[in-house]
Amino acid sequence: MAAIAERAAIRTASRNHFLVPTLVMIVALAVAPFAGIYPVFIEKALCFALFACAFNLLLGFGGLLSFGHAMFLGTAGYVAAHAAKVWGVTPEIAILGGTAASAALGAVVGALAIRRQGIYFAMITLAIAQMMYFFYVQAPFTHGEDGIQSVPRGHLFGLVDLGDPLAMYYTVLVVFVAAFALIYRIIHSPFGQVLKSIRENEPRAISLGYDADRYKLLAFVLSATLAGLAGALKAIVFQLASLSDVYWTMSGEVVLMTLLGGMGTIFGPVVGAFVIVTLENYLAGFGEWVTVITGVIFVVCVLAFRRGIVGELAAWWARRG
Repeated sequence: MAAIAERAAIRTASRNHFLVPTLVMIVALAVAPFAGIYPVFIEKALCFALFACAFNLLLGFGGLLSFGHAMFLGTAGYVAAHAAKVWGVTPEIAILGGTAASAALGAVVGALAIRRQGIYFAMITLAIAQMMYFFYVQAPFTHGEDGIQSVPRGHLFGLVDLGDPLAMYYTVLVVFVAAFALIYRIIHSPFGQVLKSIRENEPRAISLGYDADRYKLLAFVLSATLAGLAGALKAIVFQLASLSDVYWTMSGEVVLMTLLGGMGTIFGPVVGAFVIVTLENYLAGFGEWVTVITGVIFVVCVLAFRRGIVGELAAWWARRG
């Protein structure tokens, strides 16, 4: 009985450690537009935060480093933009269509890459992502370097006019919070626990009867799907789908966000995404030097905060307690 009570207390404490910061985050984001913060800036940060959270599900909890995750962000963006502009579908259908396209692509890529590990897995995902990039350069519906521009936002469920900046902002916020909660639930489900055990010691997990490849493939598809959701949402927000979202540098950027914020933590990718987007916004005047400056900041942070910003804060709080 004492052991059961102890486990229940640990679960309650874990939920509180998630719920309290999450509520603070939601309230802060909800009032941000009224505090003089440009809504489009936060919308961009939320889209990238969702992208980083999706990537963290694969890397931080599955131990799989993908160098090609931009293909899922960009694929969903192109499909959603094309569906909304050319087919004239409503925004929710466009977003769901883009997300489904990334999920299907994730299943194919995962089936090809998941049986390899380490650098071989990373190189396969990078190679396929580059293939997808050159496909989108040549495909007529993407309009090459011009991208798909002037994507209509439309009316969500035929009721909410996303042309209204606040309506668009709160739609992005609701989608992000729902996806964030889903990722938390996945991580703390039995599936998530098995995934973490595979990350820590795959031979032992296999010896216990778990099909490691099946679990890793499902994690890959889930990550690709959520990355696609971020890409489709971004295309509607900015009314644009471009090659920059499928280029290899975008895959590197999401790795940077995840490591900077704290790999394997639930809030780390969110913090990392907001830090990187803020730096890019305020350092835009430096032109191409932004990449160099961001790289230097990343190196300093990695040397000073080996576990990322959130990881170091969590460790400090644990020592303090």
